Amino acid sequence: MRSNTCLAGSRRAVRIDFFLTLTLGLVLLATAPAQAQTFTVLHAFTGVPDGKGPDSSLALDATGNLYGTTGQGGARYHGSLFEVSPGGEEKIVYSFVAAHGTAPNWLIRDADGALYGTTQGGGAYNRGAVFKLDNKSRETVLYSFAGGADGEWPNAVIHGADGNSYGTTEYGGSTGCDEQGCGTVFNLSPAGKKTTLYAFTGGTDGAIPVGGLVQDSAGNLYGVTGSGGNLSCNDGYGCGTVFAVDTAGSETVLHTFIGGDDGIDPVGLVRDRQGNFYGTTNEGGLFGNGTVFKLDTSGQEAVLYSFTGGSDGSLPTAGVVLDAAQNIYGTTEFGGAGSCDCGVVFVLDTSGKETVLHSFTWGADGALPVAGVSPDSAGNIYGTAILGGDLSCGFRGEGCGTVFKITP
Repeated sequence: MRSNTCLAGSRRAVRIDFFLTLTLGLVLLATAPAQAQTFTVLHAFTGVPDGKGPDSSLALDATGNLYGTTGQGGARYHGSLFEVSPGGEEKIVYSFVAAHGTAPNWLIRDADGALYGTTQGGGAYNRGAVFKLDNKSRETVLYSFAGGADGEWPNAVIHGADGNSYGTTEYGGSTGCDEQGCGTVFNLSPAGKKTTLYAFTGGTDGAIPVGGLVQDSAGNLYGVTGSGGNLSCNDGYGCGTVFAVDTAGSETVLHTFIGGDDGIDPVGLVRDRQGNFYGTTNEGGLFGNGTVFKLDTSGQEAVLYSFTGGSDGSLPTAGVVLDAAQNIYGTTEFGGAGSCDCGVVFVLDTSGKETVLHSFTWGADGALPVAGVSPDSAGNIYGTAILGGDLSCGFRGEGCGTVFKITP
């Protein structure tokens, strides 16, 4: 089990580097149903100046254009913000420079067409930044994190009904968690004034918040921490929490993960109209390969699915999304049919039955989908894979990633 000194991003990088050195000869379980969907690669990245390693979920506009980020590549090698048309035509909207942020990995779009996101490095202090790109492709750094009590390594931001943006930083805030800080919840005004609403201590309150936040009509914020909580779990670092922070900055733990079947290291959260929460854990479950869970309005947690590590998938690194029928869609970084172990896109129905929509092959289709998926109103599913695609790209021929579409 990982300690809280391991960043989600660095953990991912280590996995990818290790994975690329393996000669795989695995015989995987054949538990997933046959695929009936159509999988299409809309774009395969080529590195510089195009971009490399798309690791964000996608934002859609009203005409079907897709927007996302690559953590590497771009004209200045620090990542790119791209647009892909419904027909698969791609253009780079912005290439990041170090002073404005590096390694972008989250993106949302507002009603006016402006794009907001975060970078995990760069900015004025090289601790990450929140940025805005208007509908004329003009980029503005809204806030640069300074590290320490201010926070560093920001995750996704959301727009609140009050016009402010809300988000988390994985580190900084307190002085705990091996002196790196245990992370923060913050508020950012449209004018760029940042307020720390809560700083995690690494105890029962949680540590290292990951993924984005969700907000209810009263302004309360909800999210997950990958560590902290029950400190008898995970060698004393804790197995993570689901938390709430109210408008006054008071934090409440809604669920504490205890490892084993319950799950370890939650990585995302979504809320339905009835107030229930759904998410994934990167590890734990019946087979140690992660779970999909539900937390009802009374705080009762239920594991809806435990990944076996076979053809059904292994180790989800992003949260899930719901459709109108309460089906749950997501990705796993590893697992899948055959011997590739390159990840899957999956759906769970309301009975907890899993269907694999696509198993990646590390060919033209891509490999290692580390971000979540984005559905449209017609039931199509869009997402990204950080490797594969154009296998002439990358110094080891691993490919630079893809944007894909799954049609029901």
